[in-house]
Amino acid sequence: MVNRAAAVAAMRGLALGDAFGETWFFRPAGTLEEALVERRLKDGPWPWTDDTAMALSLLRILDRHGHVDRDALAAEFARAYAADPYRCYGASMHDVLRAIGDGEGWAAVTGRQFDGMGSWGNGAAMRVAPLGAWFCDDLDLVVAEASRSAVVTHAHAEAAAGAVAVAVAAALSVRGVAAGDLVEAVAGRVPDSEVAARLRRAAGIALSADPRHVAAMLGCGRQISAVDTVPYAVWCAARHLDDLPEALWATAMAGGDVDTTCAIVGGIVAARTGLTGLPDEWLTACEPLPAWVAAVDDRP
Repeated sequence: MVNRAAAVAAMRGLALGDAFGETWFFRPAGTLEEALVERRLKDGPWPWTDDTAMALSLLRILDRHGHVDRDALAAEFARAYAADPYRCYGASMHDVLRAIGDGEGWAAVTGRQFDGMGSWGNGAAMRVAPLGAWFCDDLDLVVAEASRSAVVTHAHAEAAAGAVAVAVAAALSVRGVAAGDLVEAVAGRVPDSEVAARLRRAAGIALSADPRHVAAMLGCGRQISAVDTVPYAVWCAARHLDDLPEALWATAMAGGDVDTTCAIVGGIVAARTGLTGLPDEWLTACEPLPAWVAAVDDRP
């Protein structure tokens, strides 16, 4: 069994978090923290970025195939990129998706990135929450499918570990895990890695802690790596696991790669809550998702 409704909810939360997080870039120097503390929102529209574009491709493949068909996923990533390359893709991802679009095999393309080590960036993690919600009834399958989805663009083991962590967090969120148990439960499912080590460290941090202090210990995406992004995002999701707006405000407070950390948190929390409790101004400001998304959870 798959949970289409939860996957769509995660997709909507991911897009909202991505668009909300993106609004905190390019603010006048010295004004970011003050605006966050005072909760001064940027006027809409809020466009989403590559985080959402790639999550949509992953959701489309799950809808079509019922699992991660890696060749189909690579082709869909390349198709979506060619149709709209101006979604703030990372520099290496431009190279990867252009090469795949030109007909090169995804394994060869991703395997040669970063002198043959593959990318350890946060791109595989930022897009995967809908997958975790989709397969939430089977955590072993969540781990396997998240890993399969990661290697299409990120050949490094840390990137795959980050994707597994976010997917498991989304699955556990749907399953009703207690907030205080989330981080430790996620860490227990992640392969041995630096991501797992930082998750274990995060599990020992009180959920009442200031996100800015937690970011100083774990990172908040400033290095654009899975290691530097995922443990903080999972901790932030646990901090407000039943309150999407508060989760996004808390996540953004630390700065860093805010669109990605908020996309991850939005996907994990909304998989459980949907968009309940969001102010109307957020919903109207956020760029809408394609019409086909609404039909995904209507299918048998």
